[in-house]
Amino acid sequence: MNDNEMIWNRNFILLILSNFLMYITYYAILSALPIYLVSDLHASKVQVGIVVGTYTIASVLVRPFSGFALDRFGRRTIFLSALLIYSFLFSGYLVAGTIMSIILLRFAQGLTWGFTTVSGSTIAVDIIPVPKRGQGIGYFALSTTLGMSVGPVIGLYISHNWGYMPMFVSGCFISIASLACAYAVHLRKRFVVGKRIQLKWDSMFDKNSIRPSLNVLITMMAYGALLSFIALYGREIGIQNSSLYFLILSFGIAAARLTSGKAFDRNGPRKIITFCLILLIIGFPLLAMAKSATLFYLSAIIIGFGNGVVFPTFSSMVNNLADAKHRGAANSTLYTAVDMGMGFGMIMAGLIAQYISLSAIFWISALVCMAGLLFFRVFVLTYYENFQRQQLKG
Repeated sequence: MNDNEMIWNRNFILLILSNFLMYITYYAILSALPIYLVSDLHASKVQVGIVVGTYTIASVLVRPFSGFALDRFGRRTIFLSALLIYSFLFSGYLVAGTIMSIILLRFAQGLTWGFTTVSGSTIAVDIIPVPKRGQGIGYFALSTTLGMSVGPVIGLYISHNWGYMPMFVSGCFISIASLACAYAVHLRKRFVVGKRIQLKWDSMFDKNSIRPSLNVLITMMAYGALLSFIALYGREIGIQNSSLYFLILSFGIAAARLTSGKAFDRNGPRKIITFCLILLIIGFPLLAMAKSATLFYLSAIIIGFGNGVVFPTFSSMVNNLADAKHRGAANSTLYTAVDMGMGFGMIMAGLIAQYISLSAIFWISALVCMAGLLFFRVFVLTYYENFQRQQLKG
């Protein structure tokens, strides 16, 4: 096996480390921010949903342009610029003392997040050998999972012991470390720039990626609701520190991502996506019924494994449907769907929590996952398999 057939090389390791550190900052803030808003700024549950949802709404607005920018101006330039601004904006939390100022700050940081996440995933696909794409994307997605496990522990631990301002400062320094790792990644010249690409619909969205991306949008609504309100729900049922939930959730996701890539490369998405969406349909009602730690944490491992398969598998599908010169557009299509789903889920969860109950969020999330399974079996699976057969014939 020569170097260009190896998944684990210097650039891939540095990219994974950069992604891991970046997601630590994201989940550290996401886990502690709802409690900070309620306890220190006396925000309502609707306001909490708006604050956390604003971040992903901003990402949605910029995603189409991020795909074009990557394919037009080059992966490295866009990635480093966005990550630099993302790191700088952490200082804004130190002076943002009102709900409105935090909404504006989250919006600005969400814009940079839209570029950094698409950039990182596109670069990962560029440097992963094609025959091992599912496996490589699974490993790259695992760095996101590890960030999700470490981030809440860091965020909740620092905020509990030293306060929220030190937590925001820590986020700044960790994101700078992420930037340093990203700077050390080197790309082959053919992935640096594409001068001939013009700003038009086809350069911002990839039409072949729309169906699987819509499927991701549906399932991410449930995930966004979970992430934004699990800490408050834990407090409601008597579990004060929800960092363990994030840790168990991430173990489930990690277990899925270590195995799902090889399964996808061998057998395709049919069985693995169906099985994991069924897990989500089971896991969310368990969480809704939880009145003690047992069901609460059991739901974490079930939902974690289900969610751990969904995103990297759909990501592999999207990149298999796109050609290399439109890969940035394909990934921006996918990530636009992710952000739209999570943002809408966060905002709707805030409304449900305010006017019905926190547990109702998770009952409705189970119904959303049922809709995602139906959409996959009816509209996505046949389309993808027919496309793959046509590619083999061609």
